[in-house]
Amino acid sequence: MDHLWSPWRMAYLRRADAAPGGCIFCDYPAEARDAERLIVQRGRLAYVLLNLYPYNNGHMLVVPYAHVPTFEQLDPPTLTEIMTLANEATATLRRMYQPQAFNLGANIGAAAGAGLADHVHLHVVPRWAGDTNFMATVGSTRVIPEDLTVTYALARQHWAAGGS
Repeated sequence: MDHLWSPWRMAYLRRADAAPGGCIFCDYPAEARDAERLIVQRGRLAYVLLNLYPYNNGHMLVVPYAHVPTFEQLDPPTLTEIMTLANEATATLRRMYQPQAFNLGANIGAAAGAGLADHVHLHVVPRWAGDTNFMATVGSTRVIPEDLTVTYALARQHWAAGGS
């Protein structure tokens, strides 16, 4: 295979709203554009959104509103809400896709692989046996078969079905 066509990604690559120097984790919840920003659920101290660079279908991020680089800088109520939202995210993803397992984790600091090292966040990634295919193994490329807008609509629907 010489080419993998994914023309839908061009709109994402040309995004004009990715202002350098800003923090999307601070900017996005301040806007009234939850569907556009893929914010699935808002809490009092943290919120959940879909990852724009998903590892698997449904990859969510749980983000505190507080702009801090590490979890130890957050107060106990914020830490509690982050874990509660992560728990609700896993339940939502179970209803959406029936995954066999989950990875929950955080890359704290640039040396640990954090893409946005100044604003700590927790990844919730649904997993299935054999979900790493030849593209990830040979081409270092993930293939996500579902458009993020479809994933967002499913997440909102299934989150609501959980009673939150």
